[in-house]
Amino acid sequence: MDLLKSSRAHSEFERFAAANADGLIRTAYLMVGDRGDAEDIVQECMLRLARKWPRVRKMEHPGAYARRVMVSLVLDGRHQRARRTLELATTAPELAAVISDQSAESLDARADLIWALRELSPRHRAVLVLRYFSDLPEAEVAAILGCSVGTVKSSASRALTRLRATLEEPETEPDAAPNQHTTRRTAR
Repeated sequence: MDLLKSSRAHSEFERFAAANADGLIRTAYLMVGDRGDAEDIVQECMLRLARKWPRVRKMEHPGAYARRVMVSLVLDGRHQRARRTLELATTAPELAAVISDQSAESLDARADLIWALRELSPRHRAVLVLRYFSDLPEAEVAAILGCSVGTVKSSASRALTRLRATLEEPETEPDAAPNQHTTRRTAR
């Protein structure tokens, strides 16, 4: 099935895909925590863009549209990957295989961050990744997620608070008494 009829449209799409795929994969990876899933999401994103390429190529910012499609796929498709989340939480992150020249401490910090991001809800993870990793303005994040700027601000604040708390939690508490616990209530 040839989605792009003309050779000009085909070559334009190939250039677009080559220029944007790596950034989309990095962003998707931070949102889903698995490189294979990230690649699958970006492949589906590119397929959807190819189907609508005559319209997409006329847009002022087709890359922003691609990012929006990718984020929608991440948020809408999380049920398909939910069963693997538990498996991923217990396996070592792929970062060590990809990044060989960084110190062990740096790798540990990155692995901790990826793990902590996985602990956030998909929407909070999307807000943080788009706002701080992709360095998008709040208005653009709001447009991608289909919400108000105020929602982006409050979601980012809540997500950062949760991320900090997750990163600051001790791994084990051997001295804690078995009957001592606190009840934490959170507003949702």
